[in-house]
Formats: sequence, C-alpha cells, structure tokens
Amino acid sequence: MFSSTISSTIAISEVVVRVWRSGCLTLSERQALRTVLLENRMSEEDRAAIDRLLHAVRRGWIEMLD
Repeated sequence: MFSSTISSTIAISEVVVRVWRSGCLTLSERQALRTVLLENRMSEEDRAAIDRLLHAVRRGWIEMLD
C-alpha cells in the first residue's frame, strides 16, 4: 500500500492527486503528510497543496478512512 513516510521519490503532489482521484484519505497517507509537515522540508507549492487537501477534508469533499 503506502508507507508511513513519503520518500524522496514520491512527490507530495502525487499523493494529493491520488487522494483527489480516490476521494478518500487513508490513515497511512495522513501519517505520511503529518511527517512531512513536522519535518518542515517542503516548498510553498507543496504546503499549498496540503492546505487545499485539508480544506477539501473539512468541506466533506474528501473522506478520511481508518
């Protein structure tokens, strides 16, 4: 499936696209995004993509799975 961390070969944008296409955010994807946010090693574009994804979750457009 998806490892608990986003490796350097997997871009945050790829994760965001995958989540938008599936319409759901899995636990492992949430943990990976949280790790990236806590490490604070991302561009402004990546941060904006994560912000848009979180906004979609709050609005109910993306479902969070356990």
